[in-house]
Amino acid sequence: MIRRKIVNAAMFALTGLCALLAVSVLFFILGYLIYHGGKSLSWSFLTHLPRPTGETGGGMANAIVGTGELLALTCLIGVPVGFMAGVYVSEFGGKTAAAAIRYAADLLNGVPSIVVGIFAYAVLVVPMRRFSALAGAASLSVLVIPITLRATEQFLRDVPNTLREGALALGAPKWRTVLTVVIPAAMRGIITGTILAIARVAGETAPLLFTSFNNSYWSRGLDQPTSSLPVMVFTYAISPYEDLHRQAWAAGLVLLTLMLVANVAVRAILSPGSAPRT
Repeated sequence: MIRRKIVNAAMFALTGLCALLAVSVLFFILGYLIYHGGKSLSWSFLTHLPRPTGETGGGMANAIVGTGELLALTCLIGVPVGFMAGVYVSEFGGKTAAAAIRYAADLLNGVPSIVVGIFAYAVLVVPMRRFSALAGAASLSVLVIPITLRATEQFLRDVPNTLREGALALGAPKWRTVLTVVIPAAMRGIITGTILAIARVAGETAPLLFTSFNNSYWSRGLDQPTSSLPVMVFTYAISPYEDLHRQAWAAGLVLLTLMLVANVAVRAILSPGSAPRT
């Protein structure tokens, strides 16, 4: 018994230490960003355009709006495709087709983002002869689709078969059962997985360098180069000016804050206590 208690205490301490280290990494990154980025974070930073190279001050209002624009387009392009593919794999695909699609999605999820950027550059930017927000959103959508597909499939499979059998026993066809019973039952999990997929691509820089590129002014349309926070962080971080370095830290803080706020808001909306009572 003494030996078992010692081993139990040692394993409990080891697992607790590993959990503490995992959480500490997040708080260390947050603290580091707040310490360095908070110095340059101001109202003018959020509302003004970047100033010419060599001049101090300015902001990243265009990059903040551009990031929101790119993520919104990514949701419109990639999320429906991943969602519908996940429904097909889970409910209609059978064994062979579902296994093939699932394997392809896993392979696509492992493709480096810079390779996706090069592909989008060759397929979209070169034929269009310009960088654009549409090309940037398309490249991000390629990264979102496999994550959304797998999340949708997993949460749909977690729905008890008794719900499906009950709807079918009442005479509902399979497509109506999936649409009105299975999907609503898994909707909370699907939305959570989708938000995680968007958060995954929100900080991607390599695909945007090849597609939407950058813009020091307001974008004039979806077919024009568009600024984004990840690209601005990269551009400012490698510059030789200390003021731009401070702004890069501030942009990183803004980007991380936006993702945290989005995650917290969605989880609060989807929490069981937030559902209206009937």
